Amino acid sequence: MVTALVLINTKHGHINSVAEALVEMEGVSEVYSVGGRYDLVAIIRVRTNELMADLVTSAMLKLPNIDKTETLIAFKAYSQHDLERMFAIGADAE
Repeated sequence: MVTALVLINTKHGHINSVAEALVEMEGVSEVYSVGGRYDLVAIIRVRTNELMADLVTSAMLKLPNIDKTETLIAFKAYSQHDLERMFAIGADAE
């Protein structure tokens, strides 16, 4: 599995529309709106480097209202938290 984080700047007023378009793309597992230098962070998980290249350099570039991206390829995962389990802590307490 190849994982990348894509840091994205959008044109003014288009964060939501870009995020919604990204999350519908095959290979994009999550999209976060963030504060700071970037507007969005897309988490990409695909089987091969070739699929990653196609997604980032072809499919994402066709989306309107993206000004700039920076792609960070993950080499090694040091933590694999079960996010659903983490957020469910205390959910069954009544």
